[in-house]
Amino acid sequence: MQENDKVVPVGVKGWNWGAFMYNIFWGIGNKTYLPLLCLIPLFNIIWVFVCGFKGNEWAWQKGNYKDVETFKAVQSTWNRAGLVQFIIAIVVIILYFLFFAALFSSISNSYSN
Repeated sequence: MQENDKVVPVGVKGWNWGAFMYNIFWGIGNKTYLPLLCLIPLFNIIWVFVCGFKGNEWAWQKGNYKDVETFKAVQSTWNRAGLVQFIIAIVVIILYFLFFAALFSSISNSYSN
């Protein structure tokens, strides 16, 4: 896919954690506004994955990068932040389920005694 006559190099393609986790902010920061579609309820469940898969390509097409190394340096910050946010979200979800499992177990034990 070409936009603005910019061919996307092979080294640019790939998953972008920043576009996946921070889709709206990432899109505004990279001057690509397709991630704003994540504001649509239910559609956003699918669109966040599209942002993760296509994010690097969109950012390359909209940006003024001299070379692939500069692009990767800029996106590595977004990738690192997105991956850390993803890990934190998974840990919070696990702790949430463990807390409620312990709470329900405690309640059921108090009723059985």
